[in-house]
Amino acid sequence: MSNPAYIQLGLAVLKTEADAISALVERLDENFTRACELILDCKGRVVVTGMGKSGHIGNKIAATLASTGTPAFFMHSGEASHGDLGMITADDLVIALSNSGETSEITLLLPLLKRLGIPLLALTGKPGSTLARSADIHLDVSVSKEACPLGLAPTSSTTAMLAMGDALAVAVLEVRGFTEEDFALSHPGGNLGRRLLLRVSDIMHSGDAIPLVNSDASLKETLLEMTAKGLGMAGVLDAASGRLAGIYTDGDLRRTFEHMPNIATARVRDFMTANCVTIDAERIAGEALKIMHDKKINALMVVDDDLRVQGALNMHDLLRAGVV
Repeated sequence: MSNPAYIQLGLAVLKTEADAISALVERLDENFTRACELILDCKGRVVVTGMGKSGHIGNKIAATLASTGTPAFFMHSGEASHGDLGMITADDLVIALSNSGETSEITLLLPLLKRLGIPLLALTGKPGSTLARSADIHLDVSVSKEACPLGLAPTSSTTAMLAMGDALAVAVLEVRGFTEEDFALSHPGGNLGRRLLLRVSDIMHSGDAIPLVNSDASLKETLLEMTAKGLGMAGVLDAASGRLAGIYTDGDLRRTFEHMPNIATARVRDFMTANCVTIDAERIAGEALKIMHDKKINALMVVDDDLRVQGALNMHDLLRAGVV
């Protein structure tokens, strides 16, 4: 079989699945609104359940809900009747997934859920099925055909189910007022978490590791301090008040040598960058990255409201912390 044949087959699958998702657009009605409200009103957790491929989709939907502000977990339908049903409380909501709506492991649970008074939201491809008729709210995720040429492997049907789950999660996220900071709290190990949870104080150099000189220090003394601390810069303190007066960086060093001063006698105050850009220790590390990018600089002094130096950091610190 030639490569173009593979491409045509792949395109046919993608088009079939895209059509399946497009068909859902016409079906978003009052039931979708009620489903979102049911999730928002849930005082416990959202318990997603399913078997086979629908179970895999359910696992992902539960994970998406949990990461976007809705406490949720996946319960395998086959294990539910063997003890896992004990995970569900009266305050929970169950979302059951079944393309046929007749999955025996799920229909077996229906009387028990009714007895416990637990709300049931069903996503099926058969509006007249047992599961659809038993649910408090039913969302129709039926498809005209599977992308599988045999019409057997769940393909378009699982794609439509997943898309509907995403639609529910994102709609609820928006109404709940879920923010990037909220997302980061549940993703502390990811890049977004690092960018939004790490503060400057978490990664800055402090104490004796801060490169500092007084404003009456010579350029030679300043260069020795910069070399010893290895941050490519030194904060310059006002000799009288001890507050930050400026910064001397590698860039300032290159500009200094345009004048060819005597580094043993020239004073850093005459070559430093006064009124330099600074940041507060409690600011988010991602803000430090934005400042450096916008100002085209590679280092920042960390100061309090009184310009007392608390720390220092450079672009390498942000790289090591995974903020960049």
